[in-house]
Amino acid sequence: MDTPIIVAAFAGLLVVISLLQPLARRLGLAPSVLLAGVGTLIGLLAAFLLYTPTTDAFNELAMVFVNLPFDSQKILYIFLPVLLFQSTLTLDVRRIFEDIGAILVMAVVAVVVATAFIGLALYPLAGVPLVACLLLGAIVATTDPVAVVAIFRDIGAPARLGRLVEGESLLNDAAAIVLFVLLLGMLTSQQTPDAVEAVVTFLRSFAGGIVVGALFARLFVMLLPLMREQKLAQVTLSLALPYLVYVVSEQSADVSAVVAVVAAGIVFNLYGPARVAPAAWSYLHDVWEQIAFWASSLIFVLASILIPELLAGFKLLDILLLVVLIVAALAARAVVIFGLLPVLGVLRIGEAVSNRYKTVILWGGMRGAVTLTLALSVTEHPSLSEDVQHFIAVLATGFVLFTLLVYGTTLKRLIRALKLNTLTPLDIAMRKQFLALALSDVREAVDDAARDYNIAPEVAEKLSTNYSSQASTAVEDNVLAEEIMDRERVVLGLVALADRERVLILRHFHEGTVSNRTIASHLTLAGRIADQTRSKGRVGYNRAARSALAYGPTFRFAQWLQRHLKIDGLLSVMVADRFERLLIGRIVIKELIEFNDERIRPLLGERVAGILHETLAIRREDNLRGLEGLQLQYPDYAQALEYEFLRRTGLRLEEQAYSEAFTQKLIGSELYNDLQRSVSTARDRTRVRPRLDLGLKTRDLVDGHPLFADLPDTRREAIARLMRPYFAVPGETLIRKGEKGDAAYFISSGAVEVRTPHGPLRLGRGDVFGEMALLSGKPRTADVAALGYCQLLVLGAGDFRALMKQSPDIAENMARIARQREEMNVPDATSEHVPPAALDVAP
Repeated sequence: MDTPIIVAAFAGLLVVISLLQPLARRLGLAPSVLLAGVGTLIGLLAAFLLYTPTTDAFNELAMVFVNLPFDSQKILYIFLPVLLFQSTLTLDVRRIFEDIGAILVMAVVAVVVATAFIGLALYPLAGVPLVACLLLGAIVATTDPVAVVAIFRDIGAPARLGRLVEGESLLNDAAAIVLFVLLLGMLTSQQTPDAVEAVVTFLRSFAGGIVVGALFARLFVMLLPLMREQKLAQVTLSLALPYLVYVVSEQSADVSAVVAVVAAGIVFNLYGPARVAPAAWSYLHDVWEQIAFWASSLIFVLASILIPELLAGFKLLDILLLVVLIVAALAARAVVIFGLLPVLGVLRIGEAVSNRYKTVILWGGMRGAVTLTLALSVTEHPSLSEDVQHFIAVLATGFVLFTLLVYGTTLKRLIRALKLNTLTPLDIAMRKQFLALALSDVREAVDDAARDYNIAPEVAEKLSTNYSSQASTAVEDNVLAEEIMDRERVVLGLVALADRERVLILRHFHEGTVSNRTIASHLTLAGRIADQTRSKGRVGYNRAARSALAYGPTFRFAQWLQRHLKIDGLLSVMVADRFERLLIGRIVIKELIEFNDERIRPLLGERVAGILHETLAIRREDNLRGLEGLQLQYPDYAQALEYEFLRRTGLRLEEQAYSEAFTQKLIGSELYNDLQRSVSTARDRTRVRPRLDLGLKTRDLVDGHPLFADLPDTRREAIARLMRPYFAVPGETLIRKGEKGDAAYFISSGAVEVRTPHGPLRLGRGDVFGEMALLSGKPRTADVAALGYCQLLVLGAGDFRALMKQSPDIAENMARIARQREEMNVPDATSEHVPPAALDVAP
């Protein structure tokens, strides 16, 4: 085939693809459904033009589509890596992790269940080996989210529903293709399947893919800052990543290439924003969206062009087998969604999935280009018999057409029937509220524009009055809505605050005052608050807001590394991230309070606005309490962070001033570009956050502890070798009543509370706790919890007793402290004792 003809053919496909998008919207169809139909028609027309004796004028062009210039392997190599990678870039990975239990069940478990159901259902009728039936099950287990998500967005389905389907499809493709490769190897090698070996191979391929993808992504993320403001270079690097990972995984590492690309995309999405400028990351997203649109559309059309060829030789028996396949696939999906997902709810693994969501997910299991391409690869395999090739090609293709033509054309109606797209009275009131806010903003902007451009007042007043009238009508409708109770109005206000929080965070990010490192966690929190508020009201808002102050599994893991392996790097980063989040949280909450007073109060009234103010005030106090605890522990670092915040703000103001001067022709382009470069260089330096030193060097802690301060250096050195540093967070229980004493704790900084039966006892810097159980040999007599961030020195039981023998002076101090504690524990003792040494540390 001539190269110009091939280029012209694919250019024509791009024209068709671009024209089908508006046509699909006008017809109310998912673009994937229309692409599949047009692709099939192109395949039929090309075959007709090539083989008809009527004319030979189009033979060369028809040959391009009848005998495509690349096989299934080339299609997968060209299109699959970019499709998988772009899918991970668009996902809010942290929100996906909130539903990871449900997603893993619908993806990995569902693939295995579907493969088994389909294989066992077809085996008695198909006349092919059981492994071939299982192979077909793995092929049709891959779902295509493009059409489903497009329908969701078109009719305004809930965001969580879209996340569940996208997350399922991403991992579903990975699991199904790993299983496909495994079963194809069994079928072509003619070996007896070994279940244990198959499971081990599956897990090794899956886990190995995660490791390879994560390592490559981390390496590429480290390279991003080298390109500074070179957006084109950063996009080019990101484009190389999925292809390189795919090839290395499949050809060299012998692990799942699909899993590796998915893992690489997730890691790149998590850590990439912290290494590039906000504008560069947005540009990268835009370019990838265009690449993915071309890839997904082309692979769908090309796979659909092959449908006539794949359906060649269709027999009556194939109709029966197709019916069995459809029923088995639907039954397998129903068993997983309605049988296993409720178990997760009982076990409290993630938020429960409603029955309406489950019904849509069941009916939304559409198949697409990946299924067709895998079926094509089977027909191209020389080791497989014609019966097996025909069996898989015909049934896989028929199943794809069924899901597109039946599921794809009825999914909208199902969602409407379940009323997932309808507005509740609360939603209607919310719409009116937001309409009133928006129209008020527009009116003010119109008035400002009229003044700035010296437009006649009578002209401006006409338009301004129109907007004021619309805004007033929306406010009156909202106020007069009898079905909206005060409680629901509070939810309206909280949702408005949650949405405003996202806007404020993005504004700070684009202005450079929020660092790239923490933007993802800020946006995740804002999204979680909005979702929880919509589903659970004020309780959901408060619960989601408090989650920002909780210490998650990653923080606990960082503590474990520091305590057991003496690796404090991750803990230092986690504490610094927490410091920065709380600092930005303080600023954003202040802005939300102002927004509530200025914008929400006129709409929802004094009573509702007062409740919202109280909610925000509590959140502000919680945030300040957490921030002040860190500031007391690390005052120098707190000042360094605040300095960097002001520095980034100053650079933004500099940039605005230079831009305005250039726009007003006060400075020329050469001077403007030079000033912009200086600002860019200075901003690069602000991206390097000051390093937080947790102060957990054992010798420094020993030297600074009052109990050891007067000892000679040699003694302190010997004691330091026995000690290990310990970093405690507010509220952490350090000792539990009834436990066997295994260590003594020396407080270097911070404060703890001993919860005795007769009242709390507070201890601070220079105090010791946990020593009484070691001296007496009896179980612990009280709980001890950290009141703030604490730097502690821990001495094991054996080392404690050895130190007492070797250091009579320290032993005498310990005995004195023990006598004091015993006196405090008698019934008539003071209920709360604050040693003088503790007064210089805030609890």
